[in-house]
Amino acid sequence: MFKSIFTNSFGILTSRILGFVRDMLQASILGANIYTDIFIVAFKLPNLFRRIFAEGAFTQSFLPSFAHTKQKSVFSVSIFLKFFGFLVLFSAFVALFSNFFTKIIASGFSAETISEAAPLVAINFNYLILIFIVTFLASLLQYKNHFATTAFSTALLNIALIGALLYSQDETPKTIVYNMSYAVIIGGLMQVVVHVIAAYKLHLLKIFIGGFHGLKTKSSRIKKDVTKFKSTFGASVLGSSTAQISAFLDGWLASFLFAGSISYLYYANRIFQFPLALFAIATSVAIFPKVSRFLKNNNDEKAHEMLQKSFWFLSYLLTIATVIGIIFSDEIVWLLYERGAFTAVDSANTSMILSMYLVGLIPFGLSRIFSLWLYAKQRQKEAAKISAISLGVNIVLSLALIYPFKAAGLALASSLSGFILFYLTIKKFGMGEFLGILKDKKIFVLLGVLVFTVVLSLVVKGFLNL
Repeated sequence: MFKSIFTNSFGILTSRILGFVRDMLQASILGANIYTDIFIVAFKLPNLFRRIFAEGAFTQSFLPSFAHTKQKSVFSVSIFLKFFGFLVLFSAFVALFSNFFTKIIASGFSAETISEAAPLVAINFNYLILIFIVTFLASLLQYKNHFATTAFSTALLNIALIGALLYSQDETPKTIVYNMSYAVIIGGLMQVVVHVIAAYKLHLLKIFIGGFHGLKTKSSRIKKDVTKFKSTFGASVLGSSTAQISAFLDGWLASFLFAGSISYLYYANRIFQFPLALFAIATSVAIFPKVSRFLKNNNDEKAHEMLQKSFWFLSYLLTIATVIGIIFSDEIVWLLYERGAFTAVDSANTSMILSMYLVGLIPFGLSRIFSLWLYAKQRQKEAAKISAISLGVNIVLSLALIYPFKAAGLALASSLSGFILFYLTIKKFGMGEFLGILKDKKIFVLLGVLVFTVVLSLVVKGFLNL
């Protein structure tokens, strides 16, 4: 288990470091202004779908269904063709009506700004087709317990964007954001290539190609499997995407605030996503195939044992990350972003928002692994209801807090909804079983880690301020 977690974490770490390099260059070259806001909005919609697909819904529905079906080749090809065809048509539709979709995701923009952002939205949306191919192949690789390619391939997108920023740093802001948009497509193509190579080496392409040959003659044998997948996928979309939809709503509401607000939320959320991805997402991706297999074979005890180990492992790491992140939020933002066009005022605004996001790191992180239990048992509809309630709370709190606290209020609303998500997920998992996990000597170790981290962080903070 820990080998798979380490592989995912190291790959994510590599990608996130390059992501921060990209953000540092973006902040330095573009700053926090309307052009940065335009690119972030243009990339927001495909990036939202990417996170839902790659970090949640598709894999959580596909893997259990793929494990249960007897016609794996035909089933995988059938699902691939349905999604691929839909996304090609949807991308064409977005390209034709890009102004309309831009208004939806950034309603607060002026008509002139929407006109400038619309072509970029159309370009960036094509990334979704590429990332679906990546996610589909990644799911097959996960079934073979191969995680490295997917974990490290996310770095390719950041490499492409870094290249675009360096290439066009002396150009106008408008030219820079266009070059970055084309770089998104290039990065997606590179991700597809490395996944195809990995699938070829593990002999998965032969299985996939065989599915095309048998699709006509054996399609009737997979009707029940496809129907079950469809019924769980829609629920998985909502069930696994609360944090992503929250961030999307934050950006939409922030478009009504002063220029730069979208950028502040983006930069703060990027830092927040670092420990969430490095620890929580890496762990959930690593254990999900194994938990699914254990439950499929009615080995609930082994599945529960793996879940328990993951819970304590994550609790320690997320607690440390939360304390350090909140106490050193000013220093983190200053170190990463404050240079060039990114001013001290920008840093102060971003730091406040970061602290608000980090309040929700522990509940969002821990809820992921308990949600896996529901997904592995194919209880996606229950997970969807939980997420819908959490999302509703987030919307209400966002509307209540945006007026007094501006962008920071949006981040706080997101974090508070994370606690609702965690509580309801635990309730469905089983409050008695959860309390049983807590009745362990490790809880005293966790409290010791918390106190030690707080004291050490405050001492270091005081030393830095001397």
